[in-house]
Amino acid sequence: MNSRDVPSELSGSDRFERLVNSIRDYAIYLLDRDGHVASWNAGAERFKGYTAEEIVGQHFSRFYTEEDRAAGLPARALRIAAEKGVFEAEGWRLRKDGTRFWTSVVIDPVRDEHGALIGFAKVTRDITDKRAAQRALLESEQRFRLLVQGVRDYAIYMLDPDGFVTDWNRGAQAIRGYSADEIVGAHFSAFFTEEDRQNGEPARALQSAIEKGRYEAETWQVRKNGERFRAGVLIYPILDEQGALIGLAKITRDLTERWQAQQEIERAREAMAQAQKMEAVGRLTGGVAHDFNNLLTIIRSSADLLRVPTLSPEKRERYVEAIAETADRAAALTSQLLAFSRRQPLRPEVFDVSDRLVELRPLIETSVGASIAIVIEAGEGTIVNADRNQFETALLNLVINARDAMPAGGTLKVSSETVEGLPAVRDHDPTHGRFVALRVIDNGSGIAPDTMPKIFEPFFTTKAINKGTGLGLSQVHGFAKQSGGDVDVESQLGIGTTFTLYLPVADDVPVARDARDGVADGALRTRRILLVEDNEAVGRSARSLLEELGQIVSWVTSGEDALDLLARAHDKIDLVFSDVVMPGIDGLEMARRIRSRWPTMPVVLATGYSDAIADQGDHDFPVLRKPYSVAGLLSYLR
Repeated sequence: MNSRDVPSELSGSDRFERLVNSIRDYAIYLLDRDGHVASWNAGAERFKGYTAEEIVGQHFSRFYTEEDRAAGLPARALRIAAEKGVFEAEGWRLRKDGTRFWTSVVIDPVRDEHGALIGFAKVTRDITDKRAAQRALLESEQRFRLLVQGVRDYAIYMLDPDGFVTDWNRGAQAIRGYSADEIVGAHFSAFFTEEDRQNGEPARALQSAIEKGRYEAETWQVRKNGERFRAGVLIYPILDEQGALIGLAKITRDLTERWQAQQEIERAREAMAQAQKMEAVGRLTGGVAHDFNNLLTIIRSSADLLRVPTLSPEKRERYVEAIAETADRAAALTSQLLAFSRRQPLRPEVFDVSDRLVELRPLIETSVGASIAIVIEAGEGTIVNADRNQFETALLNLVINARDAMPAGGTLKVSSETVEGLPAVRDHDPTHGRFVALRVIDNGSGIAPDTMPKIFEPFFTTKAINKGTGLGLSQVHGFAKQSGGDVDVESQLGIGTTFTLYLPVADDVPVARDARDGVADGALRTRRILLVEDNEAVGRSARSLLEELGQIVSWVTSGEDALDLLARAHDKIDLVFSDVVMPGIDGLEMARRIRSRWPTMPVVLATGYSDAIADQGDHDFPVLRKPYSVAGLLSYLR
């Protein structure tokens, strides 16, 4: 109410009295010098429950609790107000009905114009709800603090925005070793290793938590005694109501035991893998030794028989042919081993799988015999870029495997088609793209479920002795994986088996002419050949073979010597014929250096197994596979 709205007939004291009586949220009343109530406003009536007629003239001590009256609190309050000019307190008071409420009390002395004490002004406010809220908040904070302090498996503490420790729980003391008195106020970088501090990791952790809302890491940290432990660390920023950063919460857990257990598990897993590897190596070497000993027996006995002076020319020719055939079988065995290991140097060419199926039908019929019906279903668009020799070997391996599953006869179906995507094969994820699917389907005995996981292992076979080497399916698997595809199998006992060989489609690539249609006939002209071979026995044999073919041969035993000779007399060399695997500069690196310096110099590489060829990227140098024959060598020299 504005002063101009107040009736003019009201005096100043009347206006003040009306103002005080209109206040209902505060009890405002006067006491005489002895503490008797002299006035009473509406707020006092609402709080206390007394009307003015009931309470005026009564002593204000009746508002206090029995225990406060017994302690002399009313008289002490008046005395303090008179002596110090004000008395302020909070405490329990009583309403008329005897209920308690929590109040905020202010008592001021009232003096006359001469300074003499004539009474007291008392202002009381009911703050029961406020006190309850404060107590609830306090109890919540206490419960939370007890909870945090009770946690011993986690270090939970607070940092200020600069990373200094402001709070410390018992778990932090148990894990870190510092008491709160020792660490509060110190920078949290003391927990990091020296190398992490040098690398600025503490600052990065704070910055990451502030910018990203969270920092999480598993790392090595340091206890008070200098001992390192494996820690899982979380840091969260703490913001006020306006979103301003006021600190950070840091939670650390000691993961040392778990980390050590994981290391033990990893060591055990590695030991198991090593044991499995050694078992596989043992099976592999045993199988290789068995098969090669059989082949070497034939070669050795044939060579011994060739030394017999009275041997007839017919028998001599037969034993020479036996040695040559056995050498070819040994080369095929190593080729299968290299295909399984995916280290066989491939010679990819573009061809149509369906065309090859049709062309190979007579060979398939010969391989399986008359008791098995052959069905060929050749699809369209089945163009691949793969090693055709290896493809045909893989196909024949699958066909012979199917034949052996049908000893009493049956039906063999071989089909080709293009498919979208490679399905999940033996727990591998599906692969996108277009593939040619070559399926070999039989209605034979099927594969037992316990045998299925082992069928692609080298030298694993369920066939009788001398009925198979156990390398056929491993060659198929190795060829497929090395060509960017895969092989899948489905089988049911007594119903049959389907093998599917997947090879990537070669889109928009012209089909190459069959390079094996024959080597051009005609005399081989004499060339000056630089032979590079570090193995003395192989070098002597290769030089003799080349010289028998009418070539002029210079032989060196290293890539370095070859480059030195070419630097002096490259105009006297027509062709370089080199092994790939050599100490120092290997054959492929030497060939690249020759091409860089003498671009027109032809280089032919020879290898039976080479990580250099498999791992060093694309190249366009011709590669002759060991062991090479006279016909194979002639095909390159011509």
